Amino acid sequence: MQLLLIAIVLLVLFGRGKIASMMGEVGKGITAFKKGVKEGSEEIEKAAADGAKDVTPEKDKA
Repeated sequence: MQLLLIAIVLLVLFGRGKIASMMGEVGKGITAFKKGVKEGSEEIEKAAADGAKDVTPEKDKA
């Protein structure tokens, strides 16, 4: 019941259009955050792969 009252007050104060645009901006922010996290983890994995060294003995490489 309290959440419904809060929702009604917000709707009255900001109007339907303003709330919809704010939710759109929140969605864009979440998408950008997920993209940043994905790129960051890919960077870390690449750095770890580049840092890995070949431990194969010299006689077995040929």
